[in-house]
Amino acid sequence: MRVLLAGVGGVGEAIARIIKKKNPAWFDMMVLADYNLQRAQGVAGNLGDAKRFVPEQLDAGNQKEIEALAGKYRTDLIMNACSPQFNMPLFHAAYQAANTYIDMAMSLSEPHPAEPFARTGVKLGDKQFAEEEAWKKKGLLALLGSGVEPGMVNVFARYGADHLFDTVEEFHVRDGANLEVEGADVAFGFSIWTTIEECLNPPVVWEKERGWYTTEPFSDPEFFDLPEGIGPVKMMNVEHEEVLMLPRYFEDRGLRRVTFKFGLEDSFVDMLKTLQALGLDKTDKVKVGGVEVSPRDVVGVTAPDPTSTAEAMYGKTAAGLWIKGKRENMDRQVYIYQVADNQECMKDIGSQAVVAQTAFNPVIMMELLAEGLWSGSGVVGPEYFPAEPFLERMEGYGFPAHMVEMDSEYKQSSDDSALFGPLEQAD
Repeated sequence: MRVLLAGVGGVGEAIARIIKKKNPAWFDMMVLADYNLQRAQGVAGNLGDAKRFVPEQLDAGNQKEIEALAGKYRTDLIMNACSPQFNMPLFHAAYQAANTYIDMAMSLSEPHPAEPFARTGVKLGDKQFAEEEAWKKKGLLALLGSGVEPGMVNVFARYGADHLFDTVEEFHVRDGANLEVEGADVAFGFSIWTTIEECLNPPVVWEKERGWYTTEPFSDPEFFDLPEGIGPVKMMNVEHEEVLMLPRYFEDRGLRRVTFKFGLEDSFVDMLKTLQALGLDKTDKVKVGGVEVSPRDVVGVTAPDPTSTAEAMYGKTAAGLWIKGKRENMDRQVYIYQVADNQECMKDIGSQAVVAQTAFNPVIMMELLAEGLWSGSGVVGPEYFPAEPFLERMEGYGFPAHMVEMDSEYKQSSDDSALFGPLEQAD
């Protein structure tokens, strides 16, 4: 497989590092494409494999430029590791270049103009899902949401529905951490541009009776007890793709409710609210000294780069799916999750935990596509494919999945987690 990797920031670089370390048989070469050519060259130099990792300059907002680069290297797949504002040019370029397309965050939403905190406007992914028939007609595949969330948790949803429950009723993504950075007043585990987008947009909830609806940012706070020593974390509603993806596939399997909550400290919420109050969350350009700039882009440039604080960061991050439903006519609840330790990720991959935990998932998905274990056409999410091949590979990539039985009438049987081994019952 010949891959055009668009974006070699933290996650893009980690994707390349993981592939280099694994040296899989399916991999032929990767174009390391970034607007900052020097950064792409630096990543290529660090990988030390000039024949298979080739740096190139790329404006991810220029569809024709993307198509030309894909044609130059005769790529089979475009892997989008850019911020989501570049999704549509990359998505359309992959279609025109007859490449498989993979991203980790879907096309951006647009709040309802009159009732942003009650009704949805343009939803995450709407622009991409609207083109599914065209992709099917051309026999091409666009795999949306291939990261950790969305991505890995969508696989958990499919596995739970197929093997752990007779009826799935509720999916609740819960993500939190106890990560800290020594000596830093403000630190980010991920792109601040994307963090602002997710946290300040109206969160979306899905219910069978109401469909998709929105709430105020940071609504419905709760404490969720995360495993492996992380402990209780305060979580709040945040806009995220899974809520827009999972009902499309699981509604006819008894699904009644889907939510996404993310662990946020009160001080971090206050900081985001201050950015919003000052208009620094805006993407529309303003004139500053005769130069037009986007306020959010300025924040993105001046905020600490997640890669710059990686070595000083310690702690763990957990991403998982809390599933409620019925098994043998009894209520059941499980939390299927993956925990990444920052120091272990730095040692094994050279990337911090949030980045590494995101990056290994699309690498596995590329492997499954290359080997024909996942196949098809159209615009879909990971939940459309069998979960077992993905889960079987997680431990081999250094990110094993686990499961805890929660407050349930049903008691786990011996065959619940025996199908693929690495997903084991945690203490």
